[in-house]
Amino acid sequence: MSVLVNKDSKVIIQGFTGSEGTFHASQMIEYGTHVVGGVTPGKGGTEHLNLPVFNTVSEAVEKVKADVSVIFVPPAFAADAIMEAADAGIGVVIAITEGIPTNDMVHAKNYIDGKDTILVGPNCPGVITAEESKVGIMPGFIFKKGRVGVVSKSGTLTYEAADQIVKAGLGISTAIGIGGDPIIGTTTKEAVELFMNDDETDAVIMIGEIGGTMEAEAARWVKENGTKPVVGFIAGQTAPKGRRMGHAGAIVGGKDDTAAAKMAIMRECGIHVVESPADLGATMLKALEK
Repeated sequence: MSVLVNKDSKVIIQGFTGSEGTFHASQMIEYGTHVVGGVTPGKGGTEHLNLPVFNTVSEAVEKVKADVSVIFVPPAFAADAIMEAADAGIGVVIAITEGIPTNDMVHAKNYIDGKDTILVGPNCPGVITAEESKVGIMPGFIFKKGRVGVVSKSGTLTYEAADQIVKAGLGISTAIGIGGDPIIGTTTKEAVELFMNDDETDAVIMIGEIGGTMEAEAARWVKENGTKPVVGFIAGQTAPKGRRMGHAGAIVGGKDDTAAAKMAIMRECGIHVVESPADLGATMLKALEK
């Protein structure tokens, strides 16, 4: 079992022939991801990177049995791309695009809520099941096979967590970059729940940041339902109140949005909280020993 993607996932790229789609599709193929084609409207019937190009996602589902899509479509059209993938029956949609208008994402989120589709992102690095399938933009060489799951709002901290875990002599089952926008598909709690139910994951790294309530909700779910150790970190500990920091969703609106408040809630819920991402690996080792 694995979380969201594995070596059998049949992946298509929406925005396949664009510069970003081309570059990252090449990297994904090199990693060993089972890429079966891509979608660029108007270019259907051609080939790109020795793979078929389709005009629509539904055509890709019909002809190459695609079940995972990764979106490299420009912001103005990305929400439509998400809805198109869900409408075509794609099971996992991973939206890398940054800068999708919030109102567009409200419509897309409402649309897919009635579909049998899991959305990851937008504005995220993607999902990687180590040494099996990389669907996104993460540097694959960092992720070595193991039994620790990672869920993170931050792309760079996803890579840092993986590096720490590997250097500690452990490894990664799957890493999910959920994205830092105000409206996203998969929440921290939902990702943690996937890992708790995964037979190939023994422990979880949970990386959050200031703004919103997702980390608190995840922590409370872990307290009630968790069966595996969780190590947590919150970015933005020195951020001033009321200032947006990096991600569109990273803004402190109230006392519970601060890093200190989130860290306190996580500790109360039995999560092993670290002050610095440099301590993730060593803390996970200790948590697993217990």
